[in-house]
Amino acid sequence: MVSGQKTLLGRTMHGIRYDAIHDEILVPHQFAQAVLVFRGGADGEEPPIRVIQGSLSQMMAPERIEVDPVNNEILVPDGTANKILVYPREANGNVAPIRVLQSSGNSFSEVNVDPVRDLLVVGGSTRIKGKSTSALMIFNRTDEGDVQPQSMIAGPNSRGAGGSRIALNPDLGLAFGTVRGNGVHSDESFVGVWNYVEDTGDAPPRWTIGGPKGMLRQPRGVALDRRNKSIIVSDKYLNALLTYYFPEVF
Repeated sequence: MVSGQKTLLGRTMHGIRYDAIHDEILVPHQFAQAVLVFRGGADGEEPPIRVIQGSLSQMMAPERIEVDPVNNEILVPDGTANKILVYPREANGNVAPIRVLQSSGNSFSEVNVDPVRDLLVVGGSTRIKGKSTSALMIFNRTDEGDVQPQSMIAGPNSRGAGGSRIALNPDLGLAFGTVRGNGVHSDESFVGVWNYVEDTGDAPPRWTIGGPKGMLRQPRGVALDRRNKSIIVSDKYLNALLTYYFPEVF
């Protein structure tokens, strides 16, 4: 367990990534406007080995994070700044991003890298007929500046594509997103599976896990267990991890 003052960790940590190639753990710190990087084997009151923080970083309220160990980059979607900030993986200190992506009319909350197609799969929202709606947006990995997505899944039939947390199976071009129903907790909550390579527009999910009338109530995180062909979902209301065997998506 990593904890204590020297770790610089705080209560506003809403994202985490593990870099298996370099054996590092990355955590965004919203209130400190920082990214903390720890050894994979960190334990106790162990300080981070690197910290990205300062005015040059442009971070305002980072909640989520992505690491791209293939291209040696860290990607931080900052919903307050409405940007995706990209840093060198080994950045340390008051470091400026090497790229900044924004998209007029769209907002970002989550980003994942598809290393197979060199794409960014971005969760967030767009406006359809003047109304904000969840969206799954696809960009080239190296897009920067004010760029419109090359494709997007959004609309009532998509049922919340671009939900609050996203995991990818890039081999099949599938995105897994948590979608919460109405209210603090709802048995309409589910995990949707969208094909971001073949589908666009108001496309429904290929599969759903959970609602209606399922066990999920407030799904917050999703991860893939490729070895056992399973999907792991964390649920805040149930205070539990749920594992679903789902070989069709692997």
